[in-house]
Amino acid sequence: MACCGNGGALEKTASKTIEAKEIVEKVGKEPEYAIPLLQEIQKRHSYLPQDLVEAVSAEAGIPVANLYGVATFYSQFRFKPQGKYLIRVCHGTACHVAGSDIISAVIAQELGIEEGETTADALFSFEKVACLGCCALAPVVMIGDKIYAKLTSSKIKAVIKEYKNGKT
Repeated sequence: MACCGNGGALEKTASKTIEAKEIVEKVGKEPEYAIPLLQEIQKRHSYLPQDLVEAVSAEAGIPVANLYGVATFYSQFRFKPQGKYLIRVCHGTACHVAGSDIISAVIAQELGIEEGETTADALFSFEKVACLGCCALAPVVMIGDKIYAKLTSSKIKAVIKEYKNGKT
């Protein structure tokens, strides 16, 4: 039994060490595996928890600064927990011309958050992206892996309502 009430912290550290070992065994420990290691962490947690990145760094023998250098370079990596549903609004040229700014404003209003934030109930995260590659369908929003095309203010409100009501 742990002294002074730190048993929970010790269990958490041991748990992260075990998980880090599993990740490194699955992916590899060479420096060229930095991206796949970070991807595996994010796949498991939807973001990069600092304690797990540090544990993977120690397990793989890759300096933590190197892992964070990679993670901050690539926009795919997140450092905060993400909502259950990630809403990506395309702001490429075609979507911009077709009204993506209005769609983003409606989403922010409907969810009560700004771009880059997550709702208090952790149901939604909202981000703007450069291009989703669906220019002929502009304006486009992607929620999870699903594309919503030729959106209007009323259409995106209805889509968000469906997700809030669990009808997706």
